[in-house]
Amino acid sequence: MALQGHIQELSEKHQKLEEMIEAEMIHPDWDEIRVAALKKEKLRIKDELERLRTSVH
Repeated sequence: MALQGHIQELSEKHQKLEEMIEAEMIHPDWDEIRVAALKKEKLRIKDELERLRTSVH
């Protein structure tokens, strides 16, 4: 099913963004602008995932 594949792909991207945020914030001189951009993208993906999951049910 194409929709399930898309949901899976977005879920993986969401998880990867979480890992990138954590990795960035480990450094004492982490970049606030980069982290903010990553968090914004992560939130956008989360919203899209929620929308897709509700349309499936």
